[in-house]
Amino acid sequence: MKRITIDPITRLEGHGKIEIFLDDQGNVANAYFQVPELRGFEAFCVGRPAEDMPTITNRICGVCPEAHHLASVKALDELFGLEPPPAAKKLRELLYMAFYVTDHTTHFYALGGPDFIIGPDAPPAERNILGVIKKVGLDIGKQVISCRARNHEVIKKLGGRGIHPAAGLPGGWSKPLSEENRREIAEYARQNVEFAQFTLKIFADIVLANPVYKELVTSDLYYHQTYYMGTVTPENKVNFYDGMIRVVNPEGKEFARYAPRDYQEHIAERVEPWTYLKFPYLKKVGWQGLTDGIDSGLYVATPLSRLNVADGMATPLAQEHFEQMHETFAGGWTKEGRRKPIHHRMATHWARLIELLYASEHMLELATDPEITSPDVRQISTGVKNKEGIGSVEAPRGTLTHHYTADQNGILTKVNMIVGTTNNSGPIAMSVKRAAEQLIKAGTIIEEGLLNRVEMAFRLYDPCLSCATHALPGKAPLEVIIRDPEGQVVRTISRRPK
Repeated sequence: MKRITIDPITRLEGHGKIEIFLDDQGNVANAYFQVPELRGFEAFCVGRPAEDMPTITNRICGVCPEAHHLASVKALDELFGLEPPPAAKKLRELLYMAFYVTDHTTHFYALGGPDFIIGPDAPPAERNILGVIKKVGLDIGKQVISCRARNHEVIKKLGGRGIHPAAGLPGGWSKPLSEENRREIAEYARQNVEFAQFTLKIFADIVLANPVYKELVTSDLYYHQTYYMGTVTPENKVNFYDGMIRVVNPEGKEFARYAPRDYQEHIAERVEPWTYLKFPYLKKVGWQGLTDGIDSGLYVATPLSRLNVADGMATPLAQEHFEQMHETFAGGWTKEGRRKPIHHRMATHWARLIELLYASEHMLELATDPEITSPDVRQISTGVKNKEGIGSVEAPRGTLTHHYTADQNGILTKVNMIVGTTNNSGPIAMSVKRAAEQLIKAGTIIEEGLLNRVEMAFRLYDPCLSCATHALPGKAPLEVIIRDPEGQVVRTISRRPK
């Protein structure tokens, strides 16, 4: 049996590899998405004071520390029995919107976007952020850098640090927002709205207006029917910071709706011997292996998932693009009168840009809210009130849950975290296998561009494997080794650094 190894996979956060096994005829017999990193963060948090967790857990990952920071402080709100004042909640959410803008911008222009802007078969040396800037122009590159810079400045002003924020506290926020900073942030938010609209136009011009790329997005190469998960408001609108967690089945019917504290009633985790990633699934459906369909317990939690579980966006401009995306895929309507889910996984890139616009619009709403400069930003703790605390937010990569158990002195006795990427580990594995099966047939010449199209199957999920496994890997070369049925090396394709 032939074996193709892609190690490491590229343009993601963390380290992973893909193993593809071919039968004697050269067709794909199986494919695995493997994460060879040890998950151990929950274990070494046990024994620490609970109030240290917001500053500890945002070191899990340098890409999305804001998500861990806020999920952690929300867990502590419950553990200490504290209700943050309205201004504190809005400050938390304001920081989070700035973070979302930077994160989604990074993925589109540096991680996922190069496959479309430069082309999936372009030389690897060109298929990166520098190639994107060369293709779209230096002025656009400056806009991308400026967008990230101004929103990191917002994070620094609100969170106390540009990376690894420290302002979140049990029961609120460390300091109020000044009027001067509010006006500055409001102007940044207006610029974000313009930038998000501009980015959606790039997507429309380069991807949707290109028949080849549009076919790639709407084809069944990256297609799965699964359950979907996301956080929604009482009106079933997308919300990143707070709300109920909603799950719909592949037909769009609501399967579950629950408060984050009840996640254990709905979600179970499974381990497999070939990866350190866990595989969450819906308890009430059960584990049926790495299969899709209504009888499989696997679910997805991504930008596309959040739009699939929602009836719409909470801001007007994002809502217009939400409707356009559904019209493009023409999924139809459910018996309950809502749009059917979009199962084409490449649409996740479009959904991510719609979320970029929503985050920008909502950031402007928050920055112009008169209540946000209130000096009342914290409730003071008088000690542990509850044995457990559970906090949840929508990380860019999916629903993030922090669950802490502590003794009467606030010392942690148990920690569990389900991060965004962990939710998607099963679907990622399925998408990689499906892409490999569709692209690699008997007699196929296996070139670098073809392998990149296999990588595109995981890249659309924007996985953060450092986050999901809590490890800091070193750099490794990519080497694909193709062997004949006797195990002899037929060909080697290398991406070793010069």
